[in-house]
Amino acid sequence: MIQFNLLLIAFLAIFGISSIFRWGLKHINISHLRKVSRHVPEFFKEEIDGKTLSKMTDYTVDSSRFTSIASIFNDIVILVVLLSGFLPWLTGKISTFNLHFILSGFIFFGLLALIKDILDIPFSLYDAFVIEENYGFSTITPKLWASDLLKGLLVSAILMALLLCPLLGLIYYAKNTWWLWVWVLFISFQLLVLWLYPLIIAPLFNKYGPIKDHNLEERIFSIAKKAGIEIRGIYQVDAGKRSRHTNAYFTGIGKTKRIVLYDTLLKSHTTEEILSVLAHEIGHLKKRHIIKQLMLTQIVSFFALYIAYRLIEWPVIYKTFGFEESIPYVGLLLLAVLFKPISFFFTPVWSAISRRFERQADDYSYLLLKTTRPLCSALRQLAKDNLANLFPHPLFAWFYYSHPPLTERIARLQEIEKE
Repeated sequence: MIQFNLLLIAFLAIFGISSIFRWGLKHINISHLRKVSRHVPEFFKEEIDGKTLSKMTDYTVDSSRFTSIASIFNDIVILVVLLSGFLPWLTGKISTFNLHFILSGFIFFGLLALIKDILDIPFSLYDAFVIEENYGFSTITPKLWASDLLKGLLVSAILMALLLCPLLGLIYYAKNTWWLWVWVLFISFQLLVLWLYPLIIAPLFNKYGPIKDHNLEERIFSIAKKAGIEIRGIYQVDAGKRSRHTNAYFTGIGKTKRIVLYDTLLKSHTTEEILSVLAHEIGHLKKRHIIKQLMLTQIVSFFALYIAYRLIEWPVIYKTFGFEESIPYVGLLLLAVLFKPISFFFTPVWSAISRRFERQADDYSYLLLKTTRPLCSALRQLAKDNLANLFPHPLFAWFYYSHPPLTERIARLQEIEKE
């Protein structure tokens, strides 16, 4: 039976505050957008007209409303699962089979993950076939969507098994030091996925091939050589069969390191714009931003795992949510849920670090190309192609944005060009 004690009161209070704060931020962002999005910003007048600006506003509003509804639904599901007695009932059913601790824990997490995936299906369908389609982005077919869903479930199950089974084994057999070995496991698993993603995971969903523009390929290799970056390959991906959104990115580590360009990006941008975007991405590599982010993540996970180790046998946690005894794999889930609303308030810290990295990558793009004009042009075109929000509320941008707001970013790039 659920115990209404101080721990539960504190959790519900923090959970409620974080949910209200999250909803409030989206509300003021939409209100701000409607109030100020009447005129096209000076930086975008050549690319965007009033009709396009109106479409950009509507897309932001509809997307934000949809994510708010999905977020509220997820909050309700979490509370129902925690407070209904479902978790004790589920563990009771699993215990009747007298399975090993590792297998019991895997089934426990696997069933919860499957329930979450099933509940997410209506939202995924609405996003792909209503919102994205209404604004001309979605090109995915129902058959391809279903195929992606099944492949995604299969990949998730395999990756979960590769991570969860060793993790549960360490908790079971290394009772006093499991948190340290699990930390090492996390690091190894992250590196493994980074290495495997471009070789095995990504090709399950898309076709990757050499770019057809040999002149562009030669210029990319030239820029990479100038920056001292060794590239194993330059690929274009058939992203257009799912969406008209545009993007380019680096992926892989070591011998699997490669550049990937969306076919939609190649169609809508000039060679100079594409090179400027890649110069920006090279800046992330040169400044070791990926490694720094991994290091920060691992520092946080080190302390989080130690705290979990200290609390996982605390009887109050289990009794609060209706458990008669301590079950370590259940404790992991309960601790993750308890700390999730607290971690939400650290979002601005990660956002600020990410924005700092983006500015440094912009600076490196200028050092490599000796001009910021192509990157400014690329950012304006990307904003138009993706119907980006040109008027985010400052508080919303400070809290959530991993990149500087577009008008601020372009203004800074133009100032660099002048200087």
